[in-house]
Amino acid sequence: MRYMMLVRHGNQGPAPQAFNDQMAKLSEDAIKSGQFVAGGALGGPAQSALIRLANGKVKVIDGPFSEAKEVIGGFAILEFKTKEEALESTVSFMELHNKYWPGWQGETEMRQLLGPEDLVPHKQQGQ
Repeated sequence: MRYMMLVRHGNQGPAPQAFNDQMAKLSEDAIKSGQFVAGGALGGPAQSALIRLANGKVKVIDGPFSEAKEVIGGFAILEFKTKEEALESTVSFMELHNKYWPGWQGETEMRQLLGPEDLVPHKQQGQ
């Protein structure tokens, strides 16, 4: 099962080197094990755009967004055998932040990626 992890946080400045070192090791281990599918850090709100559909009109809004209190700072797509394994990994990831980046606050949203078989309605028996 594949899961996307979305990391949200306030703009807290550059990460400490000890944290970067631990993230490099975590990424290397995930790549070696075959668990890592894709991921990376994301540029900040100043480099982003929001494309919104409202009232039948599509509108492009260039960043930065003054109302944004949190940003999605990074993402990862990882392969796990079970939801429990994904949850355990995500908790460990957040504990790494707590240990190596004192004062960091944020959250990681863990979302299962659905494949084509999950999106196409199954035919009922007899049809």
